Amino acid sequence: MPDAHDVRRIALSLPDTTEKTAWSMPTFRVAGKMFATLPEDESSCAVRCPKEERDELVLAEPGKFWIADHESAFAWIRVRLAALEDEGELRDILADSWRQAAPTALRDSHPELGVPAGE
Repeated sequence: MPDAHDVRRIALSLPDTTEKTAWSMPTFRVAGKMFATLPEDESSCAVRCPKEERDELVLAEPGKFWIADHESAFAWIRVRLAALEDEGELRDILADSWRQAAPTALRDSHPELGVPAGE
């Protein structure tokens, strides 16, 4: 089961990613844009997710995904780390969020971070 250490390690392995503390929690950014956070007790992470997709994720897997009340107006979703299948699933989730925040030129220069397998 992935944990907060895995979130940090995987997020920081993505190109041009930095870690910055904001709102008393670790946040991960690419080109200054936040793409992941480790909120509360670090049993979950928050990632970018288009609003039209996040509702479907929550309905399909409510034990894995949810929307925090204070994030409902924004394109973010929470992921319960204990509910993830493995580190590969966490990597796919973080890479997808990274792609949403990364500048086009940076994203295009890393095709290996493309759409996860099976999509």
